[in-house]
Amino acid sequence: MTARFALPGGVHRWITLASAGFLVAALLGHGRQLLELQLDGQGCLWLLLGVGVSLLSLVVNGLAWGVLLRWLGHRPRWAAVELLFLSSNLRKYLPGGIWHLAQRLRSLQGAAAGTPLPKPLPEPLSGREAVVAVLLEPLLAAVAALALVPLGGWQGGLGLLAPMPLLALLPRWFTPLLERLERQRMQQWSERGLLQGEATAAAAAPPWQGRGYPWPPLLAQLAFLLLRFGGFACCVQAFDLAYSLGWGGWLAGFALAWTAGLVVPGAPGGLGVFETVLLLRLTAVVPEAPLLAVAISYRLVSAAADLLAAATARRDLAAIRNSTYC
Repeated sequence: MTARFALPGGVHRWITLASAGFLVAALLGHGRQLLELQLDGQGCLWLLLGVGVSLLSLVVNGLAWGVLLRWLGHRPRWAAVELLFLSSNLRKYLPGGIWHLAQRLRSLQGAAAGTPLPKPLPEPLSGREAVVAVLLEPLLAAVAALALVPLGGWQGGLGLLAPMPLLALLPRWFTPLLERLERQRMQQWSERGLLQGEATAAAAAPPWQGRGYPWPPLLAQLAFLLLRFGGFACCVQAFDLAYSLGWGGWLAGFALAWTAGLVVPGAPGGLGVFETVLLLRLTAVVPEAPLLAVAISYRLVSAAADLLAAATARRDLAAIRNSTYC
């Protein structure tokens, strides 16, 4: 019998600590150089533009989720889907990194009844349907991001390997892969109380039937990611670093770091993981101190966009509630 080794506190915590430790070490090692970097008025305008572009990317991300719901055969109420997506997005920074997904899951199941949040769909979904609708969104986003990596060139073979997950979306492989992920998530989320009595029923349910290659939601996610990169590019311009690397290289490094921040467990909002991967990937060709300044400024820009999006969505929800009471 083989004993299983488990890290104290779980692997999630150690990944988060390792990423945070690397980032802190980089900050301490380049603290003086960072203090010497100064933004002029034009640089501040670039950062402000980055907030606007990042905010627009979140709106497109919400629409991309609506496209996914439509592809799955549902009838999304677009305004309600957008409000749900934007109002829940800020929860990704909570410990655990799943609470934005949890709110969407509950709303799709109709658990938001009695709240000011409009129903995203005319009819509530079953637990299994809701899990698929919530699980596919970050999965397609990760595949779309990796598909952008070859724009940075060969990169020692990475440019060839990164888009390989596109093949996994072919129905022949995608259907069994999604079914396995779905069962795992249903079990985990049922144990957390996000689903009621669905985990055991899923074991006897028929396999998930795909709807062909997911071109519409995948292309929508590509549009979101290009806008997301636009916000990052504004930070690069703010520190006059565009000359250090071609835009294809910047896009490839960003896409790889963004994917790592999305899929690595235990890092709420990709905090620390995105910055660590970006530094490890690009410090060979870009000076580390300015690159660190770009990474930090992008974190602040994207966080500001998340806050503005959530605040705007909640203001709209409050207006809906007040109009309902009147």
